[in-house]
Amino acid sequence: MSEPDWERERRRSMVDPTNRVVAARVCGLMGFVSGTGRAGAAVDAIAAGMRCARHRGPDDAGTWHDADVVFGFNRLSIIDIEHSHQPLRWGPPESPDRYALVFNGEIYNYLELREVLRADHGASFNTEGDGEAIVAAYHHWGPDAVARLRGMFAFLIWDTDDRVLFGARDPFGIKPLFTASTPDGVAFSSEAKGLRELTGTARVDVPALQHYLVLQYVPEPATMDSSIRRIESGTHFTVRPGRRVQIRRYFHPVFAGRPAISDAERTALYQRIAAVLDDSVAKHMRADVTVGSFLSGGIDSTAIAALAKRYNPDLMTFTTGFDREGFSEVDVAAESAAAIGVRHVVRTVSETELTETLPLIVWYLDDPVADPALVPLYFVANEARKHVKVVLSGEGADELFGGYNIYREPMSLNRLTSLPGNMRRGLAAVGRALPQGFRGQDMLRRGSLDLEDRYYGNARIFREEQLAGLLRTYDPASSFRDVTDPVYAQTTEIDPIARMQHVDLFTWLRGDILVKADKMTMANSLELRVPFLDTEVFDVARAIPADQKVTKQTTKLALRRALELIVPPHVLHRRKLGFPVPIRHYLAGDSYEWARLIITSAQTDEYLDPAAVLAMLDAHKAGEADHSRRIWTILVFQIWHGIFVTGAISPKIPEPQYPVRL
Repeated sequence: MSEPDWERERRRSMVDPTNRVVAARVCGLMGFVSGTGRAGAAVDAIAAGMRCARHRGPDDAGTWHDADVVFGFNRLSIIDIEHSHQPLRWGPPESPDRYALVFNGEIYNYLELREVLRADHGASFNTEGDGEAIVAAYHHWGPDAVARLRGMFAFLIWDTDDRVLFGARDPFGIKPLFTASTPDGVAFSSEAKGLRELTGTARVDVPALQHYLVLQYVPEPATMDSSIRRIESGTHFTVRPGRRVQIRRYFHPVFAGRPAISDAERTALYQRIAAVLDDSVAKHMRADVTVGSFLSGGIDSTAIAALAKRYNPDLMTFTTGFDREGFSEVDVAAESAAAIGVRHVVRTVSETELTETLPLIVWYLDDPVADPALVPLYFVANEARKHVKVVLSGEGADELFGGYNIYREPMSLNRLTSLPGNMRRGLAAVGRALPQGFRGQDMLRRGSLDLEDRYYGNARIFREEQLAGLLRTYDPASSFRDVTDPVYAQTTEIDPIARMQHVDLFTWLRGDILVKADKMTMANSLELRVPFLDTEVFDVARAIPADQKVTKQTTKLALRRALELIVPPHVLHRRKLGFPVPIRHYLAGDSYEWARLIITSAQTDEYLDPAAVLAMLDAHKAGEADHSRRIWTILVFQIWHGIFVTGAISPKIPEPQYPVRL
């Protein structure tokens, strides 16, 4: 939609604010609650913010406002395509326009919810979409309705009678929701960049930068911009005009840490896993457009694709790899696609494409995430969008079923961690006295530490002691434990593997995995669905015994056993690889000058010592050490800073125009 068309749509929705528009889609939302009764003054800023997020919903747009609230919405049409628009107006017969809704996501059990609401409460609906199910559920069940939603979502509901805004975010954090306070009220958005129409230029959050350099992402609820926060996953909230936002957690995930079970119980467990995954995939296939699937060479995406094939015989799958030997899962993915009988599409990424596209990728990200897998994910999403509007993917399987190799560490360190504290401290001293890089040195160091001190998630970029000579704003009183201690405090009674999973659920999963999944697919106006991250699946996975998660030989044992009749044999016990990125080779080779230019031109000297960064880059090029992940983490921050703080970097933002065969 061109800008004049956008403005016509905005004026149309304002002229007829009671026009009944309906339902919901995975898209982009904005909302503003005025504290002074002058919400109309924010309409232009909301419309401008929505223009920043057109990629999230290029099919339709709309705004609505009254004295206290402005809502804006960009729509990617997936269900009830011809009739469902937003903002939605719904209400009971006595007040048919009582509520206004904007909703980003999908409710996979919306058909079942509508039937219950009809049968138990006489609710009526004007569309075939899922948005009305959310509002009707809230009307009849109040905030408890959120726990009955099976899906991915971030939504805002304005009650025009009680003058209160209610909102929520899904249990795992699949869909984003940012918030910011202004002198006149509080705003919410699917994209942080949209909020800057109200808050102004980004300002670096110094503690968030320190956490980012350690973790490779900014942990919730912070962002790299000190003026913008996130609504945390698994929470709902209310706000009244002129009041503060009141947030409550409704989802309390707990891994049970059960003891070993019998052979019969194991067989029953495998059957439950297979059944609940099949049900989840079936629900996630609900759409009025074609659904495809990402396919790497691993068990997770292969299982999802194989199950999806049951519900769409013409399923298409998509994979990507780099044009460098050893950094591609293309051959294995193609073998899997042939085995399950799906049409397969491959996108190969070059080194030049990586360097030229990274600023655009960072713009789409909103907040820096230093996971190199963002790049191939962006390109495979771009390719998939030429064929489908929705894809399934395997995110969440590792966190729920015990898929990371690091989860085996408690077994390998058990002889050390079971020693008395004074003996462990002595071993740590021995480790420090050994020459740097001496075999076993790191095991002694880690074995001397409590779990809370050694495990803070899957990504460990800079250790705290490495930051002192690099980060000018380094605060030794701040550490990763500021992030993880509150999470560990909820897990004191369960086994160490389950505790590690719990930490990843609240840090790594929602800070890295789901951010890149949402941002890179929505950058291409593509909806991504993640069947593993379903509350019904979690209820089964949470009770898996430790010996059914990891062993000395494998990870995700119970899941692999459950999938023996679903995935091809060549994938069943294959080592996890994902979408590997050859940045170690690139930064030591042709991309060295590209990286050096970014470092020397970045206006980040108040935060980072450029000499220290360049020394790392040169040492990496000389082969003295592999600093690639640390350098990449810094580069992503410097590009983010150049885009959102100084404006020195201006990526060319493409118009979202994707031909699609439905």
